Amino acid sequence: MPLAPAAKTTRLLGRMRRIGILGGMGPEATILMQQRLLNAVPAQDDSDHIPLLIDMNPQVPSRIAHLVEGTGGDPGPVLAAMARRLEAGGAEALAMPCSAAHAYAASITSAVNIPFLDMVRLSAERAGPGKVGLLASPITRITGVFDTALADVGATPVRLRDDAPLLHALRILKANGATLEARNILRAASEELLAMGAETQLVGSAEFSLIADAASAEARVIDALDVLVGAVVAFATGKG
Repeated sequence: MPLAPAAKTTRLLGRMRRIGILGGMGPEATILMQQRLLNAVPAQDDSDHIPLLIDMNPQVPSRIAHLVEGTGGDPGPVLAAMARRLEAGGAEALAMPCSAAHAYAASITSAVNIPFLDMVRLSAERAGPGKVGLLASPITRITGVFDTALADVGATPVRLRDDAPLLHALRILKANGATLEARNILRAASEELLAMGAETQLVGSAEFSLIADAASAEARVIDALDVLVGAVVAFATGKG
Protein backbone atom coordinates (compact mmCIF):
# COMPACT_ATOMS: atom_id res chain seq x y z
CA MET A 1 0.00 0.00 0.00
CA PRO A 2 1.54 3.38 -1.02
CA LEU A 3 2.51 5.76 1.73
CA ALA A 4 0.37 8.84 2.15
CA PRO A 5 2.31 12.05 1.39
CA ALA A 6 2.60 13.02 5.08
CA ALA A 7 3.92 9.61 6.07
CA LYS A 8 6.44 9.61 3.23
CA THR A 9 7.72 13.04 4.24
CA THR A 10 8.16 11.97 7.84
CA ARG A 11 10.12 8.90 6.84
CA LEU A 12 12.43 10.89 4.56
CA LEU A 13 13.09 13.49 7.23
CA GLY A 14 13.73 10.83 9.82
CA ARG A 15 16.63 9.31 7.93
CA MET A 16 18.29 12.58 6.90
CA ARG A 17 21.48 13.58 8.71
CA ARG A 18 22.22 17.26 9.27
CA ILE A 19 25.26 18.73 7.50
CA GLY A 20 27.24 21.75 8.65
CA ILE A 21 28.70 24.00 5.96
CA LEU A 22 31.75 26.16 6.60
CA GLY A 23 30.84 28.90 4.16
CA GLY A 24 31.57 32.42 3.04
CA MET A 25 34.79 31.61 1.14
CA GLY A 26 33.40 33.10 -1.00
CA PRO A 27 29.71 33.74 -0.38
CA GLU A 28 28.62 33.10 -3.97
CA ALA A 29 30.36 29.72 -4.02
CA THR A 30 28.53 28.75 -0.83
CA ILE A 31 25.20 29.78 -2.33
CA LEU A 32 26.05 27.81 -5.48
CA MET A 33 26.70 24.71 -3.38
CA GLN A 34 23.34 25.10 -1.65
CA GLN A 35 21.60 25.48 -5.01
CA ARG A 36 23.27 22.34 -6.34
CA LEU A 37 22.24 20.47 -3.20
CA LEU A 38 18.65 21.54 -3.81
CA ASN A 39 18.88 20.30 -7.39
CA ALA A 40 20.49 17.00 -6.35
CA VAL A 41 17.57 15.87 -4.19
CA PRO A 42 14.37 14.59 -5.88
CA ALA A 43 12.15 16.40 -3.39
CA GLN A 44 8.37 16.50 -3.43
CA ASP A 45 8.10 18.78 -0.39
CA ASP A 46 10.30 21.06 1.72
CA SER A 47 10.96 18.34 4.27
CA ASP A 48 12.48 16.06 1.63
CA HIS A 49 15.57 18.28 1.40
CA ILE A 50 18.81 17.83 3.33
CA PRO A 51 18.89 19.76 6.62
CA LEU A 52 21.82 22.19 6.62
CA LEU A 53 23.52 24.44 9.11
CA ILE A 54 25.45 27.10 7.19
CA ASP A 55 28.00 29.35 8.85
CA MET A 56 28.29 32.02 6.17
CA ASN A 57 31.39 33.80 7.40
CA PRO A 58 32.99 36.12 4.81
CA GLN A 59 35.23 37.45 7.59
CA VAL A 60 37.41 34.34 7.60
CA PRO A 61 40.92 35.80 7.08
CA SER A 62 41.95 35.79 3.44
CA ARG A 63 43.64 32.59 2.35
CA ILE A 64 45.33 34.54 -0.46
CA ALA A 65 46.70 37.13 1.96
CA HIS A 66 47.93 34.51 4.43
CA LEU A 67 49.38 31.95 2.04
CA VAL A 68 50.29 33.90 -1.11
CA GLU A 69 51.07 37.42 0.06
CA GLY A 70 52.32 36.58 3.56
CA THR A 71 50.05 39.14 5.20
CA GLY A 72 46.83 38.93 7.20
CA GLY A 73 45.64 36.65 9.95
CA ASP A 74 45.62 32.86 10.20
CA PRO A 75 42.30 31.37 9.02
CA GLY A 76 42.88 28.15 11.00
CA PRO A 77 41.55 29.25 14.41
CA VAL A 78 38.53 30.93 12.82
CA LEU A 79 37.68 27.78 10.85
CA ALA A 80 38.09 25.67 13.99
CA ALA A 81 35.67 27.92 15.87
CA MET A 82 33.15 27.68 13.02
CA ALA A 83 33.43 23.89 13.06
CA ARG A 84 32.80 23.77 16.80
CA ARG A 85 29.72 25.99 16.45
CA LEU A 86 28.31 23.78 13.72
CA GLU A 87 28.89 20.63 15.76
CA ALA A 88 27.27 22.23 18.80
CA GLY A 89 24.31 23.18 16.62
CA GLY A 90 23.66 19.56 15.69
CA ALA A 91 25.73 19.00 12.53
CA GLU A 92 26.65 15.33 12.04
CA ALA A 93 29.29 16.01 9.36
CA LEU A 94 31.05 19.06 7.95
CA ALA A 95 31.70 20.24 4.40
CA MET A 96 33.55 23.26 3.07
CA PRO A 97 33.22 24.51 -0.53
CA CYS A 98 36.68 26.11 -0.68
CA SER A 99 39.70 24.12 -1.78
CA ALA A 100 42.21 26.75 -0.61
CA ALA A 101 40.81 26.56 2.92
CA HIS A 102 41.49 22.81 2.89
CA ALA A 103 45.08 23.80 3.64
CA TYR A 104 43.70 24.29 7.17
CA ALA A 105 41.77 21.01 7.27
CA ALA A 106 43.77 19.79 10.28
CA SER A 107 42.54 22.77 12.30
CA ILE A 108 38.98 21.76 11.52
CA THR A 109 39.25 18.03 12.12
CA SER A 110 41.13 18.47 15.40
CA ALA A 111 38.40 20.78 16.71
CA VAL A 112 35.44 18.41 16.34
CA ASN A 113 34.35 14.80 16.74
CA ILE A 114 32.29 14.52 13.56
CA PRO A 115 33.42 13.63 10.02
CA PHE A 116 34.85 16.22 7.64
CA LEU A 117 33.88 15.50 4.03
CA ASP A 118 37.19 16.36 2.39
CA MET A 119 36.47 17.86 -1.04
CA VAL A 120 40.12 17.64 -2.10
CA ARG A 121 40.54 13.92 -1.39
CA LEU A 122 37.15 13.02 -2.79
CA SER A 123 37.90 14.90 -6.01
CA ALA A 124 41.29 13.22 -6.39
CA GLU A 125 39.62 9.83 -6.04
CA ARG A 126 37.11 10.79 -8.73
CA ALA A 127 39.90 11.93 -11.07
CA GLY A 128 41.84 8.68 -10.73
CA PRO A 129 45.33 7.90 -12.04
CA GLY A 130 47.17 9.70 -14.83
CA LYS A 131 47.78 13.35 -15.57
CA VAL A 132 45.28 15.68 -13.90
CA GLY A 133 45.23 19.32 -14.89
CA LEU A 134 44.41 21.74 -12.08
CA LEU A 135 42.11 24.68 -12.69
CA ALA A 136 42.52 26.09 -9.22
CA SER A 137 43.87 28.92 -7.13
CA PRO A 138 47.66 29.34 -6.98
CA ILE A 139 47.22 28.68 -3.26
CA THR A 140 46.77 25.01 -4.10
CA ARG A 141 50.21 25.03 -5.75
CA ILE A 142 51.86 26.87 -2.87
CA THR A 143 50.37 24.57 -0.23
CA GLY A 144 50.37 21.39 -2.34
CA VAL A 145 46.88 20.76 -1.03
CA PHE A 146 45.98 18.51 -3.98
CA ASP A 147 49.39 16.87 -4.40
CA THR A 148 49.23 14.20 -1.70
CA ALA A 149 45.62 13.33 -2.49
CA LEU A 150 46.42 12.93 -6.19
CA ALA A 151 49.58 10.94 -5.49
CA ASP A 152 47.53 8.53 -3.36
CA VAL A 153 45.44 7.60 -6.42
CA GLY A 154 48.40 7.42 -8.81
CA ALA A 155 47.77 10.81 -10.40
CA THR A 156 50.25 13.49 -11.39
CA PRO A 157 49.13 17.12 -11.04
CA VAL A 158 49.66 19.29 -14.10
CA ARG A 159 49.73 23.03 -13.55
CA LEU A 160 50.01 26.05 -15.78
CA ARG A 161 53.48 27.42 -16.35
CA ASP A 162 52.11 30.77 -15.14
CA ASP A 163 49.06 30.63 -12.88
CA ALA A 164 48.87 34.38 -12.25
CA PRO A 165 45.95 34.68 -14.73
CA LEU A 166 43.97 32.19 -12.64
CA LEU A 167 44.50 34.30 -9.53
CA HIS A 168 43.34 37.33 -11.53
CA ALA A 169 40.24 35.41 -12.62
CA LEU A 170 39.48 34.47 -9.00
CA ARG A 171 39.65 38.12 -7.98
CA ILE A 172 37.29 39.01 -10.85
CA LEU A 173 34.82 36.33 -9.78
CA LYS A 174 34.85 37.47 -6.16
CA ALA A 175 34.35 41.12 -7.14
CA ASN A 176 32.17 40.97 -10.25
CA GLY A 177 30.85 37.45 -10.68
CA ALA A 178 30.99 35.30 -13.82
CA THR A 179 32.24 37.88 -16.33
CA LEU A 180 33.33 37.17 -19.89
CA GLU A 181 36.92 38.03 -18.95
CA ALA A 182 36.96 35.38 -16.23
CA ARG A 183 35.46 32.81 -18.59
CA ASN A 184 38.05 33.56 -21.26
CA ILE A 185 40.88 33.13 -18.74
CA LEU A 186 39.55 29.75 -17.62
CA ARG A 187 39.09 28.56 -21.20
CA ALA A 188 42.63 29.55 -22.14
CA ALA A 189 43.97 27.78 -19.05
CA SER A 190 42.02 24.63 -19.89
CA GLU A 191 43.32 24.60 -23.45
CA GLU A 192 46.90 25.08 -22.22
CA LEU A 193 46.52 22.12 -19.84
CA LEU A 194 45.21 20.00 -22.71
CA ALA A 195 48.28 20.90 -24.74
CA MET A 196 50.38 19.70 -21.78
CA GLY A 197 48.70 16.29 -21.93
CA ALA A 198 46.12 16.75 -19.16
CA GLU A 199 42.91 15.42 -20.66
CA THR A 200 41.38 15.06 -17.19
CA GLN A 201 40.99 18.46 -15.57
CA LEU A 202 39.89 19.24 -12.04
CA VAL A 203 38.00 22.45 -11.35
CA GLY A 204 39.50 22.82 -7.91
CA SER A 205 38.30 26.24 -6.76
CA ALA A 206 34.66 26.76 -5.90
CA GLU A 207 34.57 30.16 -7.62
CA PHE A 208 35.61 28.44 -10.84
CA SER A 209 32.59 26.18 -10.43
CA LEU A 210 30.56 29.26 -11.40
CA ILE A 211 32.15 29.11 -14.86
CA ALA A 212 33.15 25.44 -15.13
CA ASP A 213 31.34 25.19 -18.47
CA ALA A 214 33.98 27.54 -19.92
CA ALA A 215 36.58 24.74 -19.77
CA SER A 216 37.48 23.02 -23.02
CA ALA A 217 34.83 20.67 -24.37
CA GLU A 218 37.66 18.27 -25.27
CA ALA A 219 38.65 17.76 -21.63
CA ARG A 220 37.16 15.39 -19.07
CA VAL A 221 36.20 18.04 -16.53
CA ILE A 222 35.58 17.16 -12.89
CA ASP A 223 34.04 19.90 -10.78
CA ALA A 224 35.15 19.50 -7.16
CA LEU A 225 32.01 21.25 -5.96
CA ASP A 226 29.85 18.64 -7.67
CA VAL A 227 31.93 15.91 -6.04
CA LEU A 228 31.38 17.49 -2.63
CA VAL A 229 27.65 17.84 -3.26
CA GLY A 230 27.48 14.14 -4.09
CA ALA A 231 29.31 13.26 -0.86
CA VAL A 232 26.95 15.44 1.19
CA VAL A 233 23.89 13.80 -0.34
CA ALA A 234 25.33 10.32 0.26
CA PHE A 235 26.16 11.04 3.90
CA ALA A 236 22.90 12.81 4.66
CA THR A 237 20.82 9.98 3.22
CA GLY A 238 22.89 7.25 4.85
CA LYS A 239 24.44 6.02 1.60
CA GLY A 240 27.97 7.12 2.32
